[in-house]
Amino acid sequence: MPLPGTAVTELRQSFGDRFQQGQAIRDQHAATTTWIAPEPPDAVVFARSTEEVATVVRLCGREGIPVIPFGAGTSLEGQVNAPRGGISLDLSQMNRILAIHAEDMDAVVQPGVTRTQINTHLRATGLFFPLDPGADASLGGMAATRASGTTAVRYGTMRDAVLALEAVMPDGSVIRGGTRARKSAAGYDLTRLLVGAEGTLGVITELTLRLQPVPEAITALSCSFPGVREACEAVIAALACAVPVARIELMDLATVRAVNAHSGIGLAETPLLITEFHGSPAAAAEAEATFRALAEGCGGHAFRTASTTEERSRLWKARHDVFWAVSALRPGARGISTDVCVPVSRLADCIAAAEAKVAEVGLVAPIAGHVGDGNFHHLILVDPDDAAECARAADYIGWLNDLALSMEGTCTGEHGIGQGKRKYLLREAGPAPAHMAAIKAALDPKGIMNPGKIVGEAGCRGPAA
Repeated sequence: MPLPGTAVTELRQSFGDRFQQGQAIRDQHAATTTWIAPEPPDAVVFARSTEEVATVVRLCGREGIPVIPFGAGTSLEGQVNAPRGGISLDLSQMNRILAIHAEDMDAVVQPGVTRTQINTHLRATGLFFPLDPGADASLGGMAATRASGTTAVRYGTMRDAVLALEAVMPDGSVIRGGTRARKSAAGYDLTRLLVGAEGTLGVITELTLRLQPVPEAITALSCSFPGVREACEAVIAALACAVPVARIELMDLATVRAVNAHSGIGLAETPLLITEFHGSPAAAAEAEATFRALAEGCGGHAFRTASTTEERSRLWKARHDVFWAVSALRPGARGISTDVCVPVSRLADCIAAAEAKVAEVGLVAPIAGHVGDGNFHHLILVDPDDAAECARAADYIGWLNDLALSMEGTCTGEHGIGQGKRKYLLREAGPAPAHMAAIKAALDPKGIMNPGKIVGEAGCRGPAA
């Protein structure tokens, strides 16, 4: 659908060759890494400053054109799709690190900076940015989806990491939420409102991030178990005993086999935990020894320590390559990635029930997860041309979300709502989404900001999502 009014002319005049309408680049900005069908925008604009973002939002707001913020495109629930057309606002060229305040352990960055980029920049400071969702996501995208990842058990999520932000609101105004101070009691917490809003309330154009000191010592440990339940029991025991784990990741048998085939890492082929400990050499060693003892009490065996940087990097690369490793189990299949999160005490029951259900319905769906947070992921491999199998997968995802909710959990620990989990949010939150929609309508009365995601809205060009 062509863009209406004079928007095309004005955007092209303002941005020159940074305004693109070619089919290939539009398709690239709708591509998702999951089952949701791509929905390309009408055009892509590459912004380089807050002022340029405000220009795009004002022009689009004037004519009711949707604006879909785009970072690295690694979101998993259709957050970057354009169901009503509009402008994909690519922020990847807003990639400057604006300030490092080493003494206060914070950094000010533009949203297109990636987590790898900031940690490379920080190497000489003795600080690092600890959140690790696996993909080399943009920090703006991580904030917008309230990302977390493997280190959240120790360092929290983006909700905890963002001290302050700057954002362009739907009317084109620029606001700041929060300050570099470590706490505040000043008014509504707009920072937390925008972190996790998935671009539906505004476009984040600057972030002030909490940094952490690089640990004096880091050691990683893998440990095998007779079954997933025993591995989960070890996690519960470690958390109950306050063992200071920095990461604690689960892979089920199918995932371990896939990782071995893909990475050649030679892990024992049983359900597995990978843990990491940070601190002084003595503290890291003590934490590892305590965890070993607890794990042995739950049937843990085949312990394997990775104390050098090279050994740890190989181990964590194998974990981060799970998507590709599992995808190779069924060449030609399409991977449907989904996640849920439950209280840690219910994790063993939840995963056991999920494994039984997968076997019952005849799906291939290996499990990996950030189990220190009660969060686990399925990659369900389906034949995209087999309608019956795709329907079984969709039914299973619905069942899994209902299971998590019945255990007082959530339909998503970190993937977000986007398009894919809107109906589960309604089941989880009861009347609350109506109040979310009221906030959305108050801030974005024309419904231009990333429409069709999280909650419903009216007033935006094109058919309803």
